[in-house]
Amino acid sequence: MQDDWYCRYITVKTPKGDYVEFPCFRWLVDDKEVVLRDGQARLPQHDKTSLVKQHRQAELEMRRKNFRWREWQPGFPMSIDANRHKDLPRDIQFDSEKGVDFVLNYSKAIENLFVNQFMHMFQSSWNDFADFEKIFVRIKNTISEYVMQHWKEDFMFGYQFLNGCNPVVIEKCTKLPDKFPVTNEMVSVSLERELTLEQEIEAGNIYIVDYEVIDGIRPNCTDPCTLQYLAAPICLLYKNAQNKILPIAIQLGQTPGEHNPIYLPTDDQYDWLLAKIWVRSADFQHHQTITHLLRTHLITEMFAIAMFRNLPAVHPVYKLLIPHIRFTIAINTKAREQLICECGIFDKANATGGGGHVQLIQKAMKTLTFRSLCFPDMIKARGVDKQEELPTYFFRDDGLKVWEATKSFVSDVVHIYYTSDETMQGDEEIQAFIKDACSFGMQDFDYCEFPKSLKTREELTEYLTVVVFTASAGHAAVNFGQYDWCSWIPNAPSTMRRPPPNKKGLADVNLIIESLPDRGRSSWHLGAVWALSQYQENELYLGMYPDEHFIEKPVKAAMEKFRKQLAEISSTIKMRNEGKKLPYYNMSPDKIPNSVAV
Repeated sequence: MQDDWYCRYITVKTPKGDYVEFPCFRWLVDDKEVVLRDGQARLPQHDKTSLVKQHRQAELEMRRKNFRWREWQPGFPMSIDANRHKDLPRDIQFDSEKGVDFVLNYSKAIENLFVNQFMHMFQSSWNDFADFEKIFVRIKNTISEYVMQHWKEDFMFGYQFLNGCNPVVIEKCTKLPDKFPVTNEMVSVSLERELTLEQEIEAGNIYIVDYEVIDGIRPNCTDPCTLQYLAAPICLLYKNAQNKILPIAIQLGQTPGEHNPIYLPTDDQYDWLLAKIWVRSADFQHHQTITHLLRTHLITEMFAIAMFRNLPAVHPVYKLLIPHIRFTIAINTKAREQLICECGIFDKANATGGGGHVQLIQKAMKTLTFRSLCFPDMIKARGVDKQEELPTYFFRDDGLKVWEATKSFVSDVVHIYYTSDETMQGDEEIQAFIKDACSFGMQDFDYCEFPKSLKTREELTEYLTVVVFTASAGHAAVNFGQYDWCSWIPNAPSTMRRPPPNKKGLADVNLIIESLPDRGRSSWHLGAVWALSQYQENELYLGMYPDEHFIEKPVKAAMEKFRKQLAEISSTIKMRNEGKKLPYYNMSPDKIPNSVAV
């Protein structure tokens, strides 16, 4: 063939008239010879002849040459050793690079949204809140419009900690931290059960959100004409008698004192509103950099590289994982090329641009443990696992259902190939994959607690569930709601242009407008959240496996069962959402792509 050729599979007809399929699913680029095995998945210890053993070995040697680890920034999970998308192995590149050009896509989004007239108006403030509508009117959807109408209200502020873009920071408060000296007198007017603050804490009605990780991060100073600011607020939340989560106290810094007052709902309306805006801005930074970039994109890439380096195409776990890491290394490479690099798009409109985002990930890595990637553990660790206590935490409810369905599917596949725990212990390829992810991918950081080897099929099932879930549901839940929640800019300011107020009584509409992003930054922000929230036109959703890597009937039956369970979850969610002003669908399987590709 003169051209590169993407070969899906070869079918051979035997003299007896049988058909044998040899899956390929790769680009053939000046290959002199291509050796394919038939579609049956095999563990290394079941390959007996030296010919197939050598084939396995040669494939992995070739892969290790092509998929090399590299530390993009100190203290990060390791990523692929490639500077540009076009340097990647052909098999993991996007079909067309044009479709994934961030500069192009964001500019296109800015045009589609008709905000290009504001695109270059950096430093120019809006006139008032209504003025933000000028860039907002183009594409409305139910949620974004609802946010625009209700963003100033306390219930809307509280609701987002449960079902917004970043539903992973709210924690049950069992004891007030010393650095946040809220007293009963300050908040008693907000409490509805005739209990003191202490008693409400004991009754389990008080929650807390603490952005301590942002403390000390250097704000963006890439534009000499605009000073930008970050804060590391702490916010106390109260579950009222109607089970609504409402803010009752906000401190904008980590060190208490007279220059760091505690803002209350009883304060002047603009003091309280500005305090909430600062929390929303901190939440936006935490969401973009930690929840989204680090904990879905970078972690999935790390698992993907470990997989390519250690599992040959004939390995059942390779066949299981390959659909879930499709295009992830490519999208991340593109991001390092255009988005999060020095002078990248991220620097244009984000307070953590210009290096702050790198510092933030380095700090967040200290709490990224393996257990924190297991969805049920992550929910439990924050004390928000009981449905009767937080009945409207849909992110948790839907997420647990999808986690269980995924785990059950992974378990089916694991048990088809590993007939005992000993078989799994004796699979040197899977053990090498686990070790590589910990020792190289996570650089053996003391605090990451990633396993270095696995003893039981249960452990392997959980490990692979983490990989599949993080890449699919974990990413979808925090990515595709971004236009909904972040397009109304006062609800999710990507940067702040005035320092956080250090005393009460300073805030008015003017100060708030001057603090919020200017016209140019607002336009870049809007283009970004719109582009990130788009599905691909030929999107493959969770459980859709059109490429036949597996040929065995039991696996196909397991896939069918998985799809059925997912369809049931989707229809339950659809029924629950009917007639809701704020439907929650970010964890609905029919809206969860298989992999991180945007």
